[in-house]
Amino acid sequence: MSIDWEVVIGLEVHCQLLTREKLFCSCPTDFGAPINSNTCPICLGHPGVLPVLNAEAVEFAIRAGLALECEVRARSVFSRKHYFYPDLPKGYQITQYELPILEHGKLFIEPESGAARTIGITRIHMEEDAGKSIHMDTGATLVDLNRAGVPLIEIVSEPEMRSADDAVAYLKALHEVVRYLGVCDGNMEEGSFRCDANVSIRPRGQAKFGTRTEIKNMNTFRGVQRAIEYEISRHIEVIEGGGAIIQETRLWDEGAGRTRSMRGKEDAHDYRYFPEPDLPVLVLDPAQVERLRGTQPELPAAMRKRLVSDYGLSPYDAGVLTAEPVLARYFEAAVAAHRNPKAICNWVTSELLGRVSATAVGECSVTPHGLARLVALIDDATISGKIAKTVFERMMETGRAPDEIVEAEGLRQVTDTSAIEAIVRGVIEANPVQVSGYRSGKVGLKGFLVGQVMKQSGGKANPGLVNELLDRLLAEG
Repeated sequence: MSIDWEVVIGLEVHCQLLTREKLFCSCPTDFGAPINSNTCPICLGHPGVLPVLNAEAVEFAIRAGLALECEVRARSVFSRKHYFYPDLPKGYQITQYELPILEHGKLFIEPESGAARTIGITRIHMEEDAGKSIHMDTGATLVDLNRAGVPLIEIVSEPEMRSADDAVAYLKALHEVVRYLGVCDGNMEEGSFRCDANVSIRPRGQAKFGTRTEIKNMNTFRGVQRAIEYEISRHIEVIEGGGAIIQETRLWDEGAGRTRSMRGKEDAHDYRYFPEPDLPVLVLDPAQVERLRGTQPELPAAMRKRLVSDYGLSPYDAGVLTAEPVLARYFEAAVAAHRNPKAICNWVTSELLGRVSATAVGECSVTPHGLARLVALIDDATISGKIAKTVFERMMETGRAPDEIVEAEGLRQVTDTSAIEAIVRGVIEANPVQVSGYRSGKVGLKGFLVGQVMKQSGGKANPGLVNELLDRLLAEG
């Protein structure tokens, strides 16, 4: 009889804080700078230098903790974590171990499969990043220390996820939170948001955890999904085949679609932690914490609920608009200029996102005010919806205001009843076969006649008036 296995997953997520300077020195944190150019004696670990804690990084860490409903520790301590690797110039990493700055938080997730629920967060601690090893085709390894000393927070979950879907939902929710806070840009390709997954299995109902493996080298949500699913299958195959899982660190090989052994998994005592002697205890002022609490931005989950309740949007549309902070801000700025949220939402999600990415709407030539004005021109019957699409294209191409385009190109909607009636009568006379078919019960032919009228008017005839006149004149016959 096959065993009913339960999967146990915990994630360790490293978020690079969006500060201008490194954690313990004034070197810039710019990505893509020339190799080893953003360095100084402090981040290079020269003898006799002293670290100075970046106050902005501390505030960013607190903001993340407050958003994740963590307890903020009034006193926390930095430690030295010792290990040898060429990209760690000091021979140790300054991190937090026994007394982290934040503990006991939670994050609500909505996985694609399984029930929505809350995942516990064990701790959030601050630490400096290591450098980057660059492995050459020649077999040599080069080291770039630009990243050494860059400020990170490590967010450690409770082992409460039970599938790869859970893990991806957790990561996506966390990714949203840190980007909305503005504490991390969330760029996974550049390594500013990266994840290690601890995976184990156990017979369902067993309290004791199985032996876990840690998967590293995952920089996409799809990669996390595939790596965890592969590792789950591997664990089951090994155990059911009579083997045993070894506690180790494994790398995800995206090209091969499998994990590979990297090294034996260390325990805490292997790192010989002890308090960092060159940094004092970090003591937080309660007034500072409350000030940050009072200036927290609205988080995406709360914003989605508000967009549904305040603007009458569907949950799906609210989800699309809040996928990127800049997109949500664009939508709200447009609605503030002209309150027709449903129409503006439709233009944003169909026309705008059909041409630019969600992250690029802030640089788009169609401004929120410009889009709002375009919708207003439709609402007051200055232009038709069809003409509006032409105006929108011109706005994308030139950045000009919609009113200016409408006037310059003569696109104002025709609402003169007598002028439209003349066109309608002409279309009826020119299409006797279709008119006869309509009058004999083929009501779908009315659409053809409407199209002919709009074509004759250059798309400028008021569609409502066209339909009204057609109905009257066709009935007269």
